[in-house]
Amino acid sequence: MKIFQLFLMLFFFINLDVSAQNSTATEQDKRMQWWREARFGMFIHWGLYAIPAGEWKGETGYGEWIRTSAEIPLEEYNQFINQFNPVNFDADQWVKMAKNAGMKYIVITSKHHDGFCLWDSKQTDFDVMSSPFKRDIMKELAEACRKNDMKICWYHSIMDWHHPDYLPRRNWETDRSSEGADFDRYVDYMKAQLKELLTNYGDISVLWFDGEWESTWTRNRGKDLYDYVRSIQPDIIINNRVGAGRSGMEGLNKEGEYAGDFGTPEQQIPATGLPGVDWETCMTMNSHWGWNKNDTKWKSTSQIIQMLADIASKGGNYLLNVGPKADGTFPQKAIDRLQQIGDWMKTNGEAIYGTTASPFKNLNWGRCTQKPLPIGTRLYLHVFDWPKDNNLVIPGIFNEPVQAYLLAEKDSKLKISRNEDALTITIPEKAPDLINSVVVLDIEGKPDVSNPPIIFAETEIFIDSLRVHFSSDRDNIEFHYTVDGSEPTINSPKGNQVFVKQSSTVKARSFRNGKIVSSSGSASFKKVSAEKAAINTKAMPGLAYSYYEGKWDSLPDFSMMLPKKTGVCNNFIFDPREQIEEFGFVYEGYIQINKTGVYTFFTDSDDGSRLYINNTLVADNDGLHSLHEESGAVALQKGLHLIKVTFFENSGGDDLIVSWKGPDFDKQLIPEKVLFHAE
Repeated sequence: MKIFQLFLMLFFFINLDVSAQNSTATEQDKRMQWWREARFGMFIHWGLYAIPAGEWKGETGYGEWIRTSAEIPLEEYNQFINQFNPVNFDADQWVKMAKNAGMKYIVITSKHHDGFCLWDSKQTDFDVMSSPFKRDIMKELAEACRKNDMKICWYHSIMDWHHPDYLPRRNWETDRSSEGADFDRYVDYMKAQLKELLTNYGDISVLWFDGEWESTWTRNRGKDLYDYVRSIQPDIIINNRVGAGRSGMEGLNKEGEYAGDFGTPEQQIPATGLPGVDWETCMTMNSHWGWNKNDTKWKSTSQIIQMLADIASKGGNYLLNVGPKADGTFPQKAIDRLQQIGDWMKTNGEAIYGTTASPFKNLNWGRCTQKPLPIGTRLYLHVFDWPKDNNLVIPGIFNEPVQAYLLAEKDSKLKISRNEDALTITIPEKAPDLINSVVVLDIEGKPDVSNPPIIFAETEIFIDSLRVHFSSDRDNIEFHYTVDGSEPTINSPKGNQVFVKQSSTVKARSFRNGKIVSSSGSASFKKVSAEKAAINTKAMPGLAYSYYEGKWDSLPDFSMMLPKKTGVCNNFIFDPREQIEEFGFVYEGYIQINKTGVYTFFTDSDDGSRLYINNTLVADNDGLHSLHEESGAVALQKGLHLIKVTFFENSGGDDLIVSWKGPDFDKQLIPEKVLFHAE
């Protein structure tokens, strides 16, 4: 993620819409306390989609989206309700597996996008009580959670492919007319169902909304729903997907949009964490949320445990998914991993629960979490790569050490020594745990850590020269730097910036009173030649476009397809399209460069897009996602240069924003006046 994007996202997350939430910061902290302590929860995706188990008409790659991704007609999909009979479902067993794995809360799909309800709803017959099973699954799970001191939470889909009043319809549902559908009436239905879920099952700890990205759901509807839920259970926690402002799978919020109580990165871990923001990574154990019998891409126990430590070290929670089978049992590979994770947590859970983010930006051997002590701090050093020389080096820390020991052997006492800005702990030859061994280091006071300086410039490429800046969050320091990749010393040049005129690896280090107080930061910058402009090109205003229709999960090879329509448009617009979903565009032409220099191009799209300059890929924003930005830089001579943008829309929201930034102007939309096509 680009630094600029991250700073923006942090700003908008921290500045939540307090009036809509009707809570003070103190009330928010009190409500979030158990969640911040928990750090680890179980996600459960279960419903009618478990019956086909990911397979339909010979295709085996489906999951919980099978009804729409396989284009199953409603009446045909509805027949699964007659087969839903999970006779081996045991709520106590599910909860105990989660608890034994070290998880503190369970989030289960009360209703997924297909509209099927796992509880006894008085609002619809499309629920578990109409199946052969005829048992209220939510009730049994809620009771089992309370008996086992586990928090119960509901996932609830705003989107509903079954309800006659939900809009929009899928494009392929030509047999389902939207005539007479009333979205307000659907919202009333959803609220009535939520009232059931929030009044008949005791205290619910989290309402985890999803399916909010379609055009019918708005910011104001999100605020209203948030307030409605909180009016029933004031202490409940609600995720940011209650609103309409989520920006892609990073789970953050777009500028000015309503944010809920916590962010929801999906299938990814923020590279640097999100300081000051509550967030939770949700992730599958294999490739699908719902049960897919052919999915063999299981994450290893080692990956999961190290991800848990990584997330906790960045101040987040880990919501790990299980997709139960149609008979009500967990897949054996999921059971095995839960047991193995639990074995690790029994010894090392102290290094996860109630911890806060690491004071270190980077540790080459693993991660760090921390807790306050009465007169100091306890650092939990999660060692993924056990040093072969028996020396665990903790760089850039200036606190006095108190003691160190292995969490797995609390009576062990490890030797600590100092070398300039680093502490070194002498550790045993053999690691207590091959996946993640935790070394405890107690220090005096709050962590006094100097991370490497941040090295940054406008771009990573340049034509003549480039100004490179250094910064740090510490006071009373000076930077010494090198431009040849060598380690800076007190005798190296000093300053907070340097102009580079050749391809360089710049390193910088912090010093105070002549002594080293950080490790080195490093960044590479490349000198390039500006690409030549087109010669003797006759061009007319506007871009040539080709319009396609189809259903894709990623950008297809449009050159192998026949367009449904072609023409010229003023900019990167969708006006020529003939349907609101399942379409694609190729925009081609020239862009006028008025000054030789380095230009950065951005595409912000929902779904995938790519931007090419002179037939070279500059910004790759492919894939299924909500509005998400990617960028890239290229050096260009004055004149006309080829530009091409490809885009596809699958379903849900649709948007394409193409921007640029040049040597003498800030980021802005590409204006129509610089776009041309061949005569």
